[in-house]
Amino acid sequence: MTTFKNLGLCDEIITAVDYLGFENPMPVQEQVIPFVMNDTCDLIALAQTGTGKTAAFGLPLLNLINNEKKHIQVLILSPTRELCIQISNDLKNYSQYMYGTKIVPVYGGENIVSQIKQLSEQPQILVATPGRLIDLINRKKVKLDNVKFLVLDEADEMLNMGFQEDLETILQSVPDERRTLLFSATMPKEIEHIAQKYMNDSKSISIGVRNSGSDNVEHIYYTVQASNRYLALKRIVDINPDIYGIVFCRTRQETKEVAEKLVRDGYNADALHGDLSQPQRDSVMNKFRIRNLQILVATDVAARGLDVNDLTHIINYNLPDDVEIYTHRSGRTGRANKKGISVSIIHTREHNRIREIERMVKKTFTKENVPSGLDICKRQLFYLIERMEHVQINDEQIDQFLPHLFKKLEYLPKEDIIRRFVSLEFNRFLDYYKNAVDLNVPDKPARNEKQKSQKESRYDNRDNRERASKRGQRIRMKINFGAKQNASPRAILGLINDVTNDKSININNIEISNKFTFFDVFADQSEQLINAFYRNNRSPFSLDIAKEGKRQRQYHSSENNFYENARIRAKSNKSQKRNSDKRRRNKMSRKRF
Repeated sequence: MTTFKNLGLCDEIITAVDYLGFENPMPVQEQVIPFVMNDTCDLIALAQTGTGKTAAFGLPLLNLINNEKKHIQVLILSPTRELCIQISNDLKNYSQYMYGTKIVPVYGGENIVSQIKQLSEQPQILVATPGRLIDLINRKKVKLDNVKFLVLDEADEMLNMGFQEDLETILQSVPDERRTLLFSATMPKEIEHIAQKYMNDSKSISIGVRNSGSDNVEHIYYTVQASNRYLALKRIVDINPDIYGIVFCRTRQETKEVAEKLVRDGYNADALHGDLSQPQRDSVMNKFRIRNLQILVATDVAARGLDVNDLTHIINYNLPDDVEIYTHRSGRTGRANKKGISVSIIHTREHNRIREIERMVKKTFTKENVPSGLDICKRQLFYLIERMEHVQINDEQIDQFLPHLFKKLEYLPKEDIIRRFVSLEFNRFLDYYKNAVDLNVPDKPARNEKQKSQKESRYDNRDNRERASKRGQRIRMKINFGAKQNASPRAILGLINDVTNDKSININNIEISNKFTFFDVFADQSEQLINAFYRNNRSPFSLDIAKEGKRQRQYHSSENNFYENARIRAKSNKSQKRNSDKRRRNKMSRKRF
């Protein structure tokens, strides 16, 4: 088994690592440390948050710097103040036995004068957020002429936060011959652009699958009505009494509202969002880090850079718009080889989003039922008993009260004492969930059962039987909306939905040419579609049945009569529309005279 000693690190670093309790390198450290120390190429390292990336680049860079030279040799960029401080503290711990090594963090939200004082003697390692670094460069307080190593940590986060221009400015300010080490949890196109433009002869190291989630995270989801989302959140928290997690909301306002509701309902929670001042933000984060808070409600932007170990749950109160954001959220739990759970609360129309995220992160999501009131009461009761079984007893303090307690309770049987004890601690849950409703949305019937049910109902009368006989037939349609008008399959479907106000119309085999778009529709829906476009005077587009030829599919002879009738009806509708327009023009002409 590989150890840190086998990686070629100096004795001072090995001593610090042993003191910190590190035994064996994590996978990303095992691959990155030898590469940084022994190779000369740039590096693109793809690894999830919480996999030990700071030590992966920090330990070899500490080993390579020259402590006798008092100028910046290593520049580390991080997206947030919190991550900047964390990296700096970790590097100081790793270098605690290395005499003469100076590490300085500079970041926004702090008095720049005090940071300038720290830079009066240039450090060997500077850890910075992009905005503050550019400010210091413009003030001529930082010189990057001797930078040998540039580290971009959480590069995708920096781009998500709008630092692309700042990054490019900094990359142009460091020497061309420096080595660049880029670390990212995901690999968006912007990262690839930076790698191609500013990195030379780079090597890629990937821990896990590209843009995938951690293997230690279990992904589950609950389906509820949108109006029951908060009630579902409470039940998820109650069924996990030892939860220590983050609830992600989409907006600041929603974050405030959810946090206020949780606090009002007796939960140990607080909010983290962009409206907080820096002292307020620091206070909330410090309370959460030391577990004075059990639940943190946050937006994605506010939680960036928040690095907390041992999170048990990540709860997506809303699914994020971007799959990469989901990867970042879920990556905050399941760290350091520990198990974590990523929970999503979705409504009935978001199942497709779950399937999309599954494909992107290459993980399977498990659908679970929202816990019932009885399930929660059982779990809370057993949790209470477990706490009682494992509580530490201070014999010296407790023994002096026991004789009085025994005498006080001697008239009660053991069963009554237990019953009263449980009731004292447990009545709140029993009362609240006494008449709890089922929040689960019933699953749709299986496809075969649904088809069978539809088939039976369809044959209830003669008209339905006739309609059923036409259902399998398709008609090729044409609309004067093509590539010249920036037509796309999504735009075509959106246009049809807007005009017909009916999402049950089945569109298939869309083919876009320069001026027209062709598609197939069920025969019994074609007339509805044509009539909808005929009645909609606001639509600039006209729709008709495609002429026979290379665009028109061949149908069986049993379909010919229906197809011909549909074509005649469409022609009649167009003729009626022309006559109606002609009468309208004549009427307007008579009014003028």
